[in-house]
Amino acid sequence: MLNAEAQNKRISMYAIVEMKGQQFKVEAGKKLFINRMNELEKGATVEFENVLLLDNEGKVKVGAPYVKGAKVVCEVLDNECRGEKVLVFHKKRRKGYRKLNGHRQDLTNVVVKEIVIA
Repeated sequence: MLNAEAQNKRISMYAIVEMKGQQFKVEAGKKLFINRMNELEKGATVEFENVLLLDNEGKVKVGAPYVKGAKVVCEVLDNECRGEKVLVFHKKRRKGYRKLNGHRQDLTNVVVKEIVIA
């Protein structure tokens, strides 16, 4: 068992990043599913510079709106992923109207290689 001080020292670096219109909390080595990026091939490297917040072992930098010089480097694992099916059901009561649609979002699977600080 580790005491509270040892647990606080193990805090790693993380960042809040905007990727394709969504915000993610990323750490080095973390795998993410983001909205499909058609222009990328498997094994390609992509950099995201829209870092909103950066925490380096307790030292927090908050961007206004983005942290200058910070970026997240990711590698594409797979560009042919599909999300889980989302069911969309419409009904108008007492009219006999019911409609059921399904949707699966196209996704890109990436792994975070590193977080670069300015």
